[in-house]
Order: sequence, then C-alpha cells, then structure tokens
Amino acid sequence: MSKVLHIIGAGLAGSEAAWQAANMGVQVVLHEMRPVRETPAHKTDGCAELVCSNSFRSDDHEHNAVGLLHEEMRKLNSIIMREGGKAAVPAGGALAVDRDIFSDGVTKALSEHPNITLERGEIDGLPPEAWEHVIIATGPLTSEPLANAIQELSGKDALAFFDAIA
Repeated sequence: MSKVLHIIGAGLAGSEAAWQAANMGVQVVLHEMRPVRETPAHKTDGCAELVCSNSFRSDDHEHNAVGLLHEEMRKLNSIIMREGGKAAVPAGGALAVDRDIFSDGVTKALSEHPNITLERGEIDGLPPEAWEHVIIATGPLTSEPLANAIQELSGKDALAFFDAIA
C-alpha cells in the first residue's frame, strides 16, 4: 500500500490538506499547475493565492460562526489561519490579508516542510491507479481537461460553483 498522498490543487483547501497530512507524518505530493498552466484569475504561481477577495470574513469567535471556525482552525494548527494572521491588514472585525504576503507565507511553509513535495505541472486527467490516495482540490479554476474527466466519471452535466471570475 502506498503511503504517499497526492493532492491536486494548491489553493486554500489543497494547501491546508497538505499541511495537515504532512504534520501527521504522511508523505505528500502537492500538484499545482501554475505557472506551467495559467488561469484567467491568478496573477502569481503562489499556493493559496486569493483571487476574488482578500477577506476571510468575521474573525469574532465569540459572536460569529465564521470567527468560531477560524478559532477552531487555529487550535488545529491551520497553515491558512497562521499565515493569515501574519499577513493581516486592518479590516474592522474581519480577517483580511495582504494577498501577496499571505500566499508567499503559505508557499514558503509548504515548500520547506520535509514531508511535502511541491510539483509544478498540470494534471490533465484522472489520477493514475498507482496513486492510491488522492485528494482533488482544484476548485472553480480547474483546467478543462481535468474538469471534463471528472464530469465523465461522475456522470454530471456540470460541476458546482465553477465560475470564480464572476
């Protein structure tokens, strides 16, 4: 049995999944298509690059469910919350970040983790069977070939939330 976890997509979800698994001793290969294949929204090749908003919404853990989730994530050693705190900018009661500082921090932490290998290149179809453990975390900017492969496998006519540009 393979002890390697392949994660396709180094956005918020893929980056967090890689961090959590690696900290549990799992060897992770984190696949990110940028800069080999660009998207219409991304400006850099950084992990966890925010493309729509720089806000993680309310950070008030006493009066807001989102803020409570932030606090729970912090207690679980979330890379997203850790780097978000380091990159925070004034935003009232919200957690807003400097996008570049945030993405650079996440990318650096993942790249330096001894259990994470960051591989740049597009995964243009379903993962090979040799990859026994896989998370697909490509989000709304999934490349067309991978999206088509997922649709073909799932039998669905469309993927949900597939318009990050709007």
